[in-house]
Amino acid sequence: MQELISAFSADNDFESIVAGIRSGMREQLVSGLAGSSRQVMIAALLEQTGQPILVVTHNMFAAQKIAEDLIECISPERVLLYPAQEMLAAEASVASTDIVAQRIDALTRLAGGFSGIVITPYAGLRRLLPTSSIFVSSQVLVQEGEELVLEDFLRRLTELGYERVERVEKKGELCVRGGIIDVFPLTSVLPCRIELFDVEVDSIRSFDPETQRSTVRLKQLVIPPAREVIGEMWRFQSAANHAGSLVDAQLEKMADRQAKVKLKETIGDEIRRLEQGLSFAGASKYISLLYPERQTLMDYVPKDSLLIIDEPARLLETSKQLERDEAEWMTGQLQEGKSLPALTFSKSYDSLLHRKPFQTVYLSLFLRQVPQTQPQNIVNFMCRTMQNFHGQMNLLKTETDRWKKNGVRVILLAEGSERKERARRVLADYHIDEPEIMDGSLQTGFELPSIKLVVITEGEMFSQKQRKARRVEKKLENAERIKSYQELKIGDYVVHVNHGIGKYIGIGTLEVGGIHKDYLHILYAGGDKLSVPIDQIELIQKYVGAEDKEPKVYKLGGTEWHKVKTKVRTSVKDIADDLIKLYAERQQAEGFPFSEDSGYQGEFEAMFPYEETRDQLRAITEIKGDMEKSSPMDRLLCGDVGYGKTEVAIRAAFKAAIDGKQVALLVPTTILAQQHYETFRERFSGYPFNISVLSRFRSKKDQTETMKGLKVGSVDIVIGTHRLLSADIKFKDLGLLIVDEEQRFGVSHKEKLKRLKTNVDVLTLTATPIPRTLHMSMLGVRDLSVIETPPENRFPVQTYVLEHNTSLVREAVERELAREGQVYYLYNRVQGIQQMADQISALVPDARVAIAHGQMGEHVLEKTILNFLDGEYDVLVSTSIIETGVDIPNVNTLIVHDADKMGLSQLYQLRGRVGRSNRIAYAYFTYQRDKVLT
Repeated sequence: MQELISAFSADNDFESIVAGIRSGMREQLVSGLAGSSRQVMIAALLEQTGQPILVVTHNMFAAQKIAEDLIECISPERVLLYPAQEMLAAEASVASTDIVAQRIDALTRLAGGFSGIVITPYAGLRRLLPTSSIFVSSQVLVQEGEELVLEDFLRRLTELGYERVERVEKKGELCVRGGIIDVFPLTSVLPCRIELFDVEVDSIRSFDPETQRSTVRLKQLVIPPAREVIGEMWRFQSAANHAGSLVDAQLEKMADRQAKVKLKETIGDEIRRLEQGLSFAGASKYISLLYPERQTLMDYVPKDSLLIIDEPARLLETSKQLERDEAEWMTGQLQEGKSLPALTFSKSYDSLLHRKPFQTVYLSLFLRQVPQTQPQNIVNFMCRTMQNFHGQMNLLKTETDRWKKNGVRVILLAEGSERKERARRVLADYHIDEPEIMDGSLQTGFELPSIKLVVITEGEMFSQKQRKARRVEKKLENAERIKSYQELKIGDYVVHVNHGIGKYIGIGTLEVGGIHKDYLHILYAGGDKLSVPIDQIELIQKYVGAEDKEPKVYKLGGTEWHKVKTKVRTSVKDIADDLIKLYAERQQAEGFPFSEDSGYQGEFEAMFPYEETRDQLRAITEIKGDMEKSSPMDRLLCGDVGYGKTEVAIRAAFKAAIDGKQVALLVPTTILAQQHYETFRERFSGYPFNISVLSRFRSKKDQTETMKGLKVGSVDIVIGTHRLLSADIKFKDLGLLIVDEEQRFGVSHKEKLKRLKTNVDVLTLTATPIPRTLHMSMLGVRDLSVIETPPENRFPVQTYVLEHNTSLVREAVERELAREGQVYYLYNRVQGIQQMADQISALVPDARVAIAHGQMGEHVLEKTILNFLDGEYDVLVSTSIIETGVDIPNVNTLIVHDADKMGLSQLYQLRGRVGRSNRIAYAYFTYQRDKVLT
């Protein structure tokens, strides 16, 4: 991308901006730059002036897009994104660990002298922060060979927000075992292990939190704070005293007795915590008392920085909206006795930008007057956003011929050698003069006639988003889910192999035969207690069942458990006999050995717009290997929600179709069938395959044509519900059957599936396999592939747990609608769901609100979901039916009403419904006001 930056730097208008900066101009107005040309200009300014740059835009979504392009233009090490939630209710609650880590990393690096480009939304610029000197002094440095006083070290890390645990697995955790200290710094990729020899640091190593094995030896370790509210103890005590005075003054003004009691309880408890320097939810509300210096991000960046305001008119509008929202939220908090009038979170627009602290460049698409500014230089670029060619190579040829005739330099951006080679092949096939093909990617291309420059992205050329999802954070390659089911907690239900289900009540030491041993104590029905020696723990398993149901506890010494085990053994034996017979027949059956990958397969896979994970690549290799064997494939592909199972299935389908075989994709719901149909059509565009869908949403005529096409072979790939299992469906040459979520089909459907599976390759996709299916895979009866790694550097869902209030709902919905997104509002009671939808409509009159629940007629429900998918509604108020089977990438805000009444596994599954695109997603788990969570 360096050549692109150099080309842009040759523009006369750009040189005028640089000259203005060098001559000391305080304000310049730049208009006309469209799309990614702005980010190229910012990167060129950094290169030409050498000055650090602070970019401020109107919201987090815009900030993320700017950061992505700048990382492509320069490098991740020279770009910092300082994120901020625009809703004060969310900022005042417990923020997501990821967003806190990103902010602390940014502030720590800025305090340490970072001099690249910092991007922030206006909400991040206005936040009050601890002084930069506090961040510098709060870092703890540990070096190999130095002396370390363990008690002082642990006390310091606790003050910085690190939590003592038994085993370090997450950021911000700390564990001590004798002379070994494990700590997971908030801004590190891996946790670190410090080993002491007496009081000397003997070694420092990073380690894998999954295996707990050491990886790399380090000479030193810098541990940043694990929370944002930090500082010397005198600050906390001073803030507590000040808050106490404010409480006394506020109580005298208040007439509402209940509000007075609430103020005393809430603020009184928080003041006691402040006095002790403890961290607590909502500590940020006292930030103006803790840090009277009232510093912001502008105090962290170097004094010679260049300030770039992106779309100043929108930013001014955003500032007014944020100030109104903050005032309204604070009024509500004061009335409820949860805050004090003198507490502030931020600075005003005027105090931040009106005093013109830095040389400033205003970027505006249109030439317009910016309020409260007097630009000394006004530059208007004649720049156009690149058109989308939608894969029409003839149109691209016409344009490139015109550009060549006019002497225009054409640059095509493609990521990686495979995609560059693919672009060359396509251009050669259509006899298009090859442009300069550079390695890289931008949000959009552009045309700059003043320097005769054209930039085209892969997305514009092929009408596909050829962009890998990136995060402005350090790369996490070991992003695997922690699996720690061994630890038992008092109150957990356990299963003893001989005595059945009981309740674990703790560990104790007993003397038996003069020998002291540790025993696990289990309580059974009737008060009977069983003590199990710790060395026989293999006899016990943790009970795993429904979240909301307690299991039956058996009587110790009774016969019921033995009856249950005998019954299960008989059932398992019957099932096993059937399965062994079925799978023995499959092993002996002669399948179709698919050919090895062709050049078309490689080209098709190169069109995938994201970077495959290691697990995806391994699963693809395993599936292809099975397909190339002569015996029929029967493979189970397990992967969490949104982990890329569909793309693996698509590649298997292409491999089958390219060999002339038909492919059937069986899904449990009509909506999923339609979604998969759209996905397959988009991925297979440009290839001569006929893809059809068979469900009741299709007319009878369409269904008949599809059935005929399957019979004569004119339909290559069919996607459908259990309708595919009907007796009247005949395939000419079925080669691959893909089953999505097999466990959601009924018994009769599964019997029909068995008959269909006899001699075709079968791939089963599931996020939550039933125990029998999974156990068969573990035994080797079915082959198993697992995708445990999430898509590389996918944005984490920003999750908040906070009290329910109407201003939160209104702001969350309005902000999602402002970025043209959609919202799930989960209200898990059919009774009252219409009233809740009416409330949301009243709160946000512009929002188009629909409801969905399981008691609606099937056709009405499916139509509602499909209309929501098509964008006809903005907010879907529903019960937990959205938990599975709905994939709508445009929904990136989830609000859960009474989240405390749902199980953790449910909430985890629900949270997976958002964050499935290249946007940052938000999940708000709300509970009733004043409710104590346990």
